[in-house]
Amino acid sequence: MTIQALVLPGEELSKDILPVPLDSSHPLKLGPGLRHVPPSTITPTVAGLLFIDQKKRAIWVENNSGRYIPQVNDVVVATVHHSSTDVFHCAITPQTPFAQLPHLAFEGVSKKTRPQLSSGSLVYARVTSASKHMDPEITCCNPSTGKSDGMGELKEGMVFDVGLGFARRLLLAKQREEGGLVILEEIAEKIPFEVAVGRNGKVWVNSKGVKEILLVGKALQEADKHGLNIEEQKKLVRRLFKSI
Repeated sequence: MTIQALVLPGEELSKDILPVPLDSSHPLKLGPGLRHVPPSTITPTVAGLLFIDQKKRAIWVENNSGRYIPQVNDVVVATVHHSSTDVFHCAITPQTPFAQLPHLAFEGVSKKTRPQLSSGSLVYARVTSASKHMDPEITCCNPSTGKSDGMGELKEGMVFDVGLGFARRLLLAKQREEGGLVILEEIAEKIPFEVAVGRNGKVWVNSKGVKEILLVGKALQEADKHGLNIEEQKKLVRRLFKSI
């Protein structure tokens, strides 16, 4: 994965920087912050850093500000607002319409065993449908296997807000190599904890006590706010753990 350049909304991306070859059998995957204008023009919709993954033939714009726009396959931390006959209506961000989460979109449930989620309950879910003309839809299980794949209700813990770009880096498979992040790795050497990172800039954290949860959340938010490099992240973790 490489950072190509700083881009601005509306400017056309040069075909020279796009993953090649461009053909129907290996389509280019456009991520957040980009728009396809037929027949072959690609323009940014936000200002930020352009990222390119040649192996996955994917391209997207990292933008730490602005509002989250749901994209299919994004994982999100959502809050249940209310329930209707067949779906939970969940808030992903204050700006987007409520996402619809079917009562049966959980592993191993039936109409008799559907989850009882009250207002304020948290769920870790994946976006299955996103359109400017319809409310987004989310699920807490893999439609192909019926398994949860780590999704479902998030019990206890606390939610912390981080920038959208930072959230995407936390979701990378190789956080150190591709995202320049070691913050979670360093904390895991000190205390056990659980974390669920949403592409919508929400991070759920749970640990053995409130003090530990707050420490993890504070570490993430400081690393994000100050743009800390790897060595600075290590120093931050050592400093925070001296206080407990």
